[in-house]
Amino acid sequence: MSKLFTPLALRGLTLANRIVVSPMCQYSAQRGEATDWHMIHLGHLALSGAGMLCIEATAVEPDGRITPGDLGLWDDVTENALKPVLETIRRYSPIRVAMQISHAGRKASSHVPWEGGQLIPVSEGGWLPHAPSALPHKDDETPPLALDAAGLNRIREAFAATTRRAARLGIDAIEVHAAHGYLLHEFLSPVANQRTDEYGGSRENRMRFPLEIFDIVRAAFPADRPVGVRVSATDWVEGGWTPDDTVAFAHELKRRGADWIDVSSGGVSPLQKIPVEPAYQVPFARKVKQETGLTTIAVGLITDPLQANQIVDDGDADMIAMARAMLYDPRWPWHAAAQLGASVSAPPQYWRSQPREQKALFGDITIGQR
Repeated sequence: MSKLFTPLALRGLTLANRIVVSPMCQYSAQRGEATDWHMIHLGHLALSGAGMLCIEATAVEPDGRITPGDLGLWDDVTENALKPVLETIRRYSPIRVAMQISHAGRKASSHVPWEGGQLIPVSEGGWLPHAPSALPHKDDETPPLALDAAGLNRIREAFAATTRRAARLGIDAIEVHAAHGYLLHEFLSPVANQRTDEYGGSRENRMRFPLEIFDIVRAAFPADRPVGVRVSATDWVEGGWTPDDTVAFAHELKRRGADWIDVSSGGVSPLQKIPVEPAYQVPFARKVKQETGLTTIAVGLITDPLQANQIVDDGDADMIAMARAMLYDPRWPWHAAAQLGASVSAPPQYWRSQPREQKALFGDITIGQR
């Protein structure tokens, strides 16, 4: 049996295999509300055969959106917009559904990527972002508003409220977004955090607010459902957050009951220098797993089934998260299972697509025909 296609238990949740559909921003919501695009997009990814599908970064408050098109979960309207999407997935797929909850921090109020992705000025319909310190992401941008005590408390309450709404929707797992230069990563990184209070300065102080948010989310979510965290293992910038910092953060998350750490990198500075190559972030996942024992997810240019299986088989990570490769090939888990001699779940409407030479791809099934 391929290790990639063995089950994995996370608290009361069992994944059928180790493949995760990564949270991928679609920038297609309206006022934070899911649209027909989310029904199509998440619906067809739910038929991928992966063990878990993670809904894109979902803002905990309107000002926490990366773009005006970001998905949100902050009131009854945004909650109700997601209900039919999730009900449809449940009706046709056994896939486990997670949600990544997030606040964009100083990278908020941006144009969607296909319109350039730059900061939208307030004069053009944008809003002033909030951040740990009044430091812009790019030198030519308007500085964000530094969060004061009231602002920190507002964000704490927003994460708690979004988590409760996610639980009410039946979301199986939560991933707290503390990567890619968004708010919680901004607190962690000395590149973005120059506070002089208890939330800035030393590594311990810079970790304080992200750890508080994790504790708040964990307390607001049912105890039998898992909560993980996505991190950027390194800023790829001199003087920034490092892999050793990530290990220290992971130790604290494990002590607080985190169920996994999703190990990515970069995003906090346009000065980053990333040596992109296949599986370039896997060494970070390996380091965290070896030094903390925490369940890890590996991400980043993992596209080949043999490569993915080797990562899990070697113990470098416990799960593989697929993003762009899954957009390009939404049936990647089917093809990986066929190549590795495993089986996946598929809707009966698709059983006849099973190649003759892969009779066990969808398990022990019988197809009758008049």
